[in-house]
Amino acid sequence: MMEQSKTKKELRREVLEKRNSITVEERLRASVMMTERLLGHQWFYLSDTILGFAGYGSEISTDELLEEAIKMGKRVFLPRVIGEDMVFYRILSLQDLKEGYKGIREPLGDTEVYVYDEVYTNKTLMLMPGVAFDGMRNRIGYGKGFYDRYLFDKPALQLRTIAIGFKCQKVEAIPANDNDIKPYQVILF
Repeated sequence: MMEQSKTKKELRREVLEKRNSITVEERLRASVMMTERLLGHQWFYLSDTILGFAGYGSEISTDELLEEAIKMGKRVFLPRVIGEDMVFYRILSLQDLKEGYKGIREPLGDTEVYVYDEVYTNKTLMLMPGVAFDGMRNRIGYGKGFYDRYLFDKPALQLRTIAIGFKCQKVEAIPANDNDIKPYQVILF
């Protein structure tokens, strides 16, 4: 079966198997490279607000990057799943996180909420997780559409998104539809 004709579910399963098999050393090296690359990225440097995520399971670790952003005085927000939606809450430390939806570390939900304002989006950077990515910037998440729904009515924020992951997560083609929101950049390590 050619990769283009595979379903999202099939691609998700195959890529997760590959990602789960990455060694601890490869994971650490990729996370360090990602942190260094993003600390030097113009969007990160010029942003005062970071919408991040806490790496979960075999995802690339964002902990060091988030800690550095907080030390630099950036406003760091992470998602908390509430029903079918994500709400981004500010964190002042990774200690502000607890296990939440599907075991993912989330903010408690008792701090400042990120409010989208198109005027200030040029000072905001959103980091996106994902399971698989292709050369056309299509992305497969875990199948619940949280990021697609969150970004749907935020066109200026869509232009300030970077999806990050491991090189093994790149596939030839992802079947995309009109509801899928592409990250503006995909950087794999």
